[in-house]
Amino acid sequence: MGPETRTRKPPLAVETINNCRTLRRTQTNPERILWRYLRDRRLCGVKFRRQHPIGPYIADFCCSECGLVIELDGVSHEYTGEHDTTRQKQLEAQGFRILRLPNERVLKDIRGVLDAIVSCLPSEVAKDYS
Repeated sequence: MGPETRTRKPPLAVETINNCRTLRRTQTNPERILWRYLRDRRLCGVKFRRQHPIGPYIADFCCSECGLVIELDGVSHEYTGEHDTTRQKQLEAQGFRILRLPNERVLKDIRGVLDAIVSCLPSEVAKDYS
């Protein structure tokens, strides 16, 4: 694809960029643990981004090439059910698959969490996972 056929994304609002940076600096412990396994293409060679903006939303983790968004749900998500549902529907309408994982599971069963993530990846990407 040459430069003449690429479409540019609209620039992000400064507030969104600042929110992403703040969220990256103030990660929760479960986010920090999971990021150790996802960063630098460590899981199946796919690129994950953390606190990644998608439209008006910020995904905890996103693999754009596989269309996967990973959301870690902790105490802050207990009262946002309706907002989370709306957000999930809009992200799915953009072609993303959403994997919601409770913080507790990341803390107690990281191998199970990684297995769940791999099961959401395309089979040709996940084939070498062990």
